[in-house]
Amino acid sequence: MDRLAEIQQRIKPELERMNSVIRRFLTSDNDLMDNVVGNYLQTKGKQIRPIMVILSAKFFGEVNPHVIHAGAALEMLHNASLIHDDVVDDTALRRGHATVNNQWGNHIAVLVGDFFVANALAAGISTGNLSIISSLSDLGKELSLGEVEQICNVRDHHLDEAHYFSMIRKKTACLFSKCVKMGAEAVGTPEAEYQPLAEYAELLGMCFQIRDDIFDYFSNPLIGKPTGNDLREGKVTLPLLHAIQTAPGPISQSVKEMLLKGDLNEKEIGILIDFAKEYHGIEYAFDKMREMQQRAYKILDAYPDSEWKETFRDLFEYIISRDK
Repeated sequence: MDRLAEIQQRIKPELERMNSVIRRFLTSDNDLMDNVVGNYLQTKGKQIRPIMVILSAKFFGEVNPHVIHAGAALEMLHNASLIHDDVVDDTALRRGHATVNNQWGNHIAVLVGDFFVANALAAGISTGNLSIISSLSDLGKELSLGEVEQICNVRDHHLDEAHYFSMIRKKTACLFSKCVKMGAEAVGTPEAEYQPLAEYAELLGMCFQIRDDIFDYFSNPLIGKPTGNDLREGKVTLPLLHAIQTAPGPISQSVKEMLLKGDLNEKEIGILIDFAKEYHGIEYAFDKMREMQQRAYKILDAYPDSEWKETFRDLFEYIISRDK
């Protein structure tokens, strides 16, 4: 059993309750919608985000129905963003399976994504907690802004770490910190107590995205996307950014010119991947994650020892060492 499976096993009853809530909210009287949603839910992902909601609640108190509904709301909102992203990126596969847009077309995919958003809000409202509802609203805005910022980075050819980290903070890390916030507030924890753990979660979210980006430089059928997919879409991530900064001037300049030209062919994508590896971009990205991990562990050290504190440590190690 891998590290994530062990974590899931520790909170299995809560995850089962949450998935039951998700299925209940997403059930409709429309056969087509039920068919599309049912197929989609069969290939649910790792559910790391709602896991963090539940772990946060256990960290500070006891899981109650509000925690379960907050986790369900957040998971539905996250999946809505994935469905919409697949439309924007014209993605054919996710988690090794055909995307909604690939199977049903963009029109249906957008409507299904909207259906997930509406039910995420409904699940949030059922908690009766305005702070949780506000967090869901903030997340919707941040996720959208993160995606727009990524598009701007591609169009404006921002080739620096500052823009990259700003984008992944909005696109991914904010969602992780909100997981802790929602779980803690669902059990009545004051902000002063949970804020450090939310900062821990933001670092974890940054590492999650960096690790995801590293996958793009290697062929791995478990991921469900081809090597170099980010580069095909014009996305320049941390390994390549570091290589551009550290390679000799003429070589770095030729790579920049290739990226500025756009519309990369397969040969050029291969050249860029090899370039990132040759100039230690992968090692640099892993070093960055380990630095963030150490900062995060120092935050955890301030909290009393508990099973759930160790589970948060295990989750961070899983995020960095995972192979899919």
